[in-house]
Amino acid sequence: MKSMRHVIGYFLFVISFVAWAVIGVLPFLNLSIEMSATITTVLIVGGEIAFFLSIVLLGKEFLEKFKNFLRKFFTKKQDL
Repeated sequence: MKSMRHVIGYFLFVISFVAWAVIGVLPFLNLSIEMSATITTVLIVGGEIAFFLSIVLLGKEFLEKFKNFLRKFFTKKQDL
């Protein structure tokens, strides 16, 4: 069973991406420009803090796995 530290870390990791998804929905809501700008700023800062804390809680091993996943996702396979 995972420790509470890992559970909180994974939760924060997911929340950091949910914050960015919510930013994509904001233009479709009936909000003023000022309110949208405020919510966007709060979500960006909150998402980045959540991501940083999740990396701190999950450790270097998780960060390396995540970086390898991104490398595989964004690199093009060479045809031989």
